[in-house]
Amino acid sequence: MMKIFIGNLSWGTKEDAIRELCEQYGEVEQVRLITDRETGRSRGFAFASYANRDDALNAIEQMNGMEFDGRNLNVNEARERQPRPANVW
Repeated sequence: MMKIFIGNLSWGTKEDAIRELCEQYGEVEQVRLITDRETGRSRGFAFASYANRDDALNAIEQMNGMEFDGRNLNVNEARERQPRPANVW
C-alpha cells in the first residue's frame, strides 16, 4: 500500500470527485479530504491510499501539475507527519 498527497485543491472540490480522479489510475483503498475542525471547510488538500505501489507512482506522475477544478494539482508521495514539540510553559 502507498499513500499519496494531493494538494492545491479548490475549496469546492468534494471527496467523491477526488476518488473518481484517483480511481482512473488504479485500485484506491481510501480517500480523505482534510477539513478545518472548526468550520468544516476544505483545507485544500487530500490523501489517497492505493493498494498497489506502481498504481500510486503512476497516479503521481499523471496527476502532478494536472488542472482539476480550475487549479493545478501538486501530487507526491505522502510523508509521515512529524510529531509536534510539546508546549512547555
